[in-house]
Amino acid sequence: MKSYAFRILNVFAEERLGGNPLAVFEDGRGLDEPTMQALALQFNLSETTFILPSAKATAHVRIFTPTFEMAFAGHPTLGTAHVVRALGAADELTLEMRAGVIPVRAEADRWTLQANAPRTRAVTASREELSAMLGIEPSDLGGAPLWVDTGSEQLVVPLASVAAVRRCQPNADLLARYGSIALPGGGSRSMAYVWSEVAPNGALARFFFLKQGSIVEDPGTGSACANLGGWLIATGASIPRTLTIAQGEAVRRPCRLGLAVAADKKIFVSGRVIELGRGTVQL
Repeated sequence: MKSYAFRILNVFAEERLGGNPLAVFEDGRGLDEPTMQALALQFNLSETTFILPSAKATAHVRIFTPTFEMAFAGHPTLGTAHVVRALGAADELTLEMRAGVIPVRAEADRWTLQANAPRTRAVTASREELSAMLGIEPSDLGGAPLWVDTGSEQLVVPLASVAAVRRCQPNADLLARYGSIALPGGGSRSMAYVWSEVAPNGALARFFFLKQGSIVEDPGTGSACANLGGWLIATGASIPRTLTIAQGEAVRRPCRLGLAVAADKKIFVSGRVIELGRGTVQL
């Protein structure tokens, strides 16, 4: 048998047992895709990543949920960068992913990624259909919902108030109907990101997705934070803009995400990374 070293980290964490947990395998060489997928299911975290050599970046990273591989995800990017630096890289590095090469930089344990330029498309579901999907009233919806992709396409739904964000109780069948996208390898993925501003420069957000037919809430979603930046650009919001986004309140895993949209429309997502522990898997 061979040993594979891994680390457990919390990303977007302001305390050791807060944030969004992540497993990172330090060296994925020798692991084939089915084994990586099986390990992600074994850990059963929202994502598990595997570090590999890269010819065009500091490292190549593969990201797996318990059921499929992702082209990009925010908290795995920041958490994996933290491990890549610990293994010998500098504070500024690049990670090769299926979504492209992502620049990442650190100031101590706070990491910032630069997301891809956003692509958007209109939402075909009506306001009544979206509100029914989220378990709220049509009057609780805010500005225009959009599909946004800065590396991982998601449904972004602005709500009229923080109270509306807290009241959301999504319906699994309707989320599968109105919040689904096809996956490259077959199958589909269903999700929705809801948010509302908190004065002066904050927001409260929640991210819902389907897992084996049931609603699951993610505590801290960096890809959705980047997509919120894309939503701001697409809807003509005033930029440059910075927001501090609170997420994870409803699942008792408080997360703090930083979003910055620069004057040149570049989107940056930041958060603190805390290493919680290390171990090995024997395969």
